[in-house]
Amino acid sequence: MWICRTLAGALALLLAAHAPAFAEGFLSSVEDLPLAPGLSEMADAALSFDTPSGRIVEGAAKGAVEAGAVLQFYGATLPQLGWTRESDTRFRRETEILHIEPGAEGRLLVVRFTISPQ
Repeated sequence: MWICRTLAGALALLLAAHAPAFAEGFLSSVEDLPLAPGLSEMADAALSFDTPSGRIVEGAAKGAVEAGAVLQFYGATLPQLGWTRESDTRFRRETEILHIEPGAEGRLLVVRFTISPQ
């Protein structure tokens, strides 16, 4: 009996270690731009308006996470939402360009998002 419980516990730990990262919500100014695990939106950084060329949207999020993990999350997630990866920090969808700019501010990572027309 204890062997079954031990094996079940070991299996649960193994599966948890390899579970995919899931978004912790979405940027309020872009309904389909997920927040990487560990990031919280900076509400005062949100900006959105339309121009004759298309929309311009800015937003930011921060958290105690590594830039590499954040970029890896977006590299894996955004193509599923229709974005084409052009580099680690630049994606294209239809007539829009998304820039993701991670930068350190003290002990936190601040990630700035900008969507603009091509």
